[in-house]
Amino acid sequence: MRDAVKRLGGDPQKINPICPADLVIDHSVQVDFVRSADALQKNQDLEFERNKERFMFLKWGAKAFDNMLIVPPGSGIVHQVNLEYLARVVFSDKNSMLYPDTVVGTDSHTTMINGLGVLGWGVGGIEAEAVMLGQAISMLLPQVVGYYLHGSLGPYVTSTDLVLTITKNLRQLGVVGKFVEFYGPGVAALSIADRATIANMCPEYGATVGFFPVDTYSLDYLIQTNRSNQQIEMIKTYLSATGQLRDYESGEEPVFSESVSLDLATVVSSVSGPKRPNDRVSVTDMKVDFANCLRNKFLIHTASCSF
Repeated sequence: MRDAVKRLGGDPQKINPICPADLVIDHSVQVDFVRSADALQKNQDLEFERNKERFMFLKWGAKAFDNMLIVPPGSGIVHQVNLEYLARVVFSDKNSMLYPDTVVGTDSHTTMINGLGVLGWGVGGIEAEAVMLGQAISMLLPQVVGYYLHGSLGPYVTSTDLVLTITKNLRQLGVVGKFVEFYGPGVAALSIADRATIANMCPEYGATVGFFPVDTYSLDYLIQTNRSNQQIEMIKTYLSATGQLRDYESGEEPVFSESVSLDLATVVSSVSGPKRPNDRVSVTDMKVDFANCLRNKFLIHTASCSF
């Protein structure tokens, strides 16, 4: 694009992403060294050696374009980096205009960021490139399912047990193409890590997003992850002024297309998978379920082909 603008007599430096774009290089380090204290460093050194030209190009791109941030390999998984470092929660543009942070990513598990109150979901590469160039993403106005959480988790129940229970419930309800928003006093008892785990499983229960509006715990997380005091105060002031800072224990009942509820005290230790996370079985029922599976008949499907 810059070459084309230059040939037409324009300024190629004007070709930049209109929306801020973050490229996180993860899932790329091969494991050649193990069982030593310097294994990670050795593997990363090999990664840079094998892909030197690629990383040189990416480093050039980080300097050549405005609104472009590139996070190198070894920094963590993209969703973790987004949650702990990149997410703004509230954006401030060059004109000091404030608006809620949203994100589209080229990965289905972009939804993990909804645990921090940032509305986001995964799209295809072409859609993401169009957004960078200022093109809007169009979609039908979705139904919003309210998921009411109350009570508290038992002492031996993990966030994995909770998310498997929620995944099974929502798969049975049917939320494909819908937004799911979690509310109620039970949310206040969940850490941002728990909320992010639930939001991250959104592709498994089929919704577009699994959203947790920002509350004071979200602001505390921003403090823990070293966001500036000025940024946090700006976020708090803006969300409070616009009525977007949620108090989960206030008894507020938002309006939803439909609502379901879950008593956290009913969640038990569970197992699932290995391929279908919605096939949840409680640990106490695992022996009987395993025995039943061994006795179940299965069908072998055959098909004929013609050319």
